[in-house]
Amino acid sequence: MGTHQTITATPLPAKAPGFIFLLLLLFLEFFTIRLVAGFHSPSSAALTARSIITNNGPRRESTALPSSGAPAGVEGAGVGEDYLDENQLQFCKAYLNEHHKPDVLLPFTRVFSELGATSIQKNMWMGGSYSINDAEITDITSNAIHIEADVKEGQTSKKERVVISLDSDPVQGMIKSFPTLPPIDPMKLNHASKLPIDNFCRRMIRLCNIVKAYEATGKMIQMGVQLGGKGVGKLRNDMYLNQVPHNRYVRQYFYDMASDATCDAVVLCSNKQFTNRMKMTVMFPEMNPSMDSYRIGTLLELARAIAIKLAEQNLRVRVSVQSSMGVGIFTGIPKQLSGVQTLLQRMDWQSGPGEENEGMVGNYINFGAVGKEHVVNNKSGNGETPDQHQDDVFLLICPQNMLGLECSIIQPLSEMVDAAGDRPVILINPDLVDKVSSQGQQSVRGRQQRIDFANSFETIFQFQNIYFSGTSYFPILGSVVKLGPLEPWVAHQRRDLKDGGEVYLPVYASETQPDSEVLMATFSR
Repeated sequence: MGTHQTITATPLPAKAPGFIFLLLLLFLEFFTIRLVAGFHSPSSAALTARSIITNNGPRRESTALPSSGAPAGVEGAGVGEDYLDENQLQFCKAYLNEHHKPDVLLPFTRVFSELGATSIQKNMWMGGSYSINDAEITDITSNAIHIEADVKEGQTSKKERVVISLDSDPVQGMIKSFPTLPPIDPMKLNHASKLPIDNFCRRMIRLCNIVKAYEATGKMIQMGVQLGGKGVGKLRNDMYLNQVPHNRYVRQYFYDMASDATCDAVVLCSNKQFTNRMKMTVMFPEMNPSMDSYRIGTLLELARAIAIKLAEQNLRVRVSVQSSMGVGIFTGIPKQLSGVQTLLQRMDWQSGPGEENEGMVGNYINFGAVGKEHVVNNKSGNGETPDQHQDDVFLLICPQNMLGLECSIIQPLSEMVDAAGDRPVILINPDLVDKVSSQGQQSVRGRQQRIDFANSFETIFQFQNIYFSGTSYFPILGSVVKLGPLEPWVAHQRRDLKDGGEVYLPVYASETQPDSEVLMATFSR
């Protein structure tokens, strides 16, 4: 008995530390697994599919997607149906696999699939020995892209297949490094990206922006144009905007684009799909008041083209120009608008007897100023006076604040917007930034409300040139455009051709107005 007690009691103190260390290690491993399990985004985890590589080729175990049916914006492209045609599919796969593995496919695999979460878990203990070395697209469907990744764990390499949704968010462990972006509104895809190739490229642009592959976004725009898309963000060649005055066909090109965008916005507003507070910024050299090339006639011709386009849709348009503002000797009107109200009414609207737009001015197009008193509503006549028809659309030319006391356009403009109700109010080249007063003071009270009101207007069209930093406005470096109320923002770089022509090449795209730093980073020197 005594011998037996001695044998069992003496080894314990020597083995106890190792046993405790083993328990601690198992506890830490269990804790790590539970912690990293939370890294998996539900949407991303449901989209992930692995393949078993056999002698007969890959066999997918699961490709379950969270939803079935047609993707947003693509009619009739349900699961199992064709999304891209064969030529588009093969081109997209070959182009992305050859040119965009490092900046697009590998980041996609790390940020949007479970392999990224797995790499975080493994490398916490393995010192970076788990890595994703290669990624290749094998298929593109209406909801996802299928990627085959080459994963190395220690000395072992293996193939993994993942399915990444075209509407993915980063897995939980990647959100801090790669903040997500809002999903694209299905209504935008339905109206502006009906063609499958446009739908695919636009959703890819969002994913590229999340992984900070900014230069690839411009390539997506180019790919969509090349593969038969509707030409999202495409500008015509040989506009020669460095030459002033511009050619007439160049002016007409901008008038047509702005008019079409305005009509689209008004239709969307009437269907309760877009706000009634709209603005457009048209700033090619002849429309830029800060340049010597500014031409008031171009501004008036643009307003006339838009007003006539709306009137041809049986809409009654009120074209308004702000009147004098200020107090005492400081009463005045912005120099940019000097004489505009008079010139607008004296323009040739082709509205006389026998002319193309006979009777349009006075019936469908009327003029006014900024203020609630210039909003006309329906009013029945009494026999002596005719019926009064309401204005359907309000077109305001360059509303802007001025230097001086009581020279803010915000109050009369906000009163006019309130009086218009849900009818469209469209601002052309507005400048609603606060200005200092004649005594060098700024009105602080209510400033945030004024800023919020100015920001409540949604851009329906924009063309604005980009110039090299410095005092000169020439040569033109490129442009930032938004060619419709539901279109994406696209930045172009202007390039001269050997034959003397010029081309505007898309270099960046996003759903929001481009940041200046990101913009300049995408421009090649």
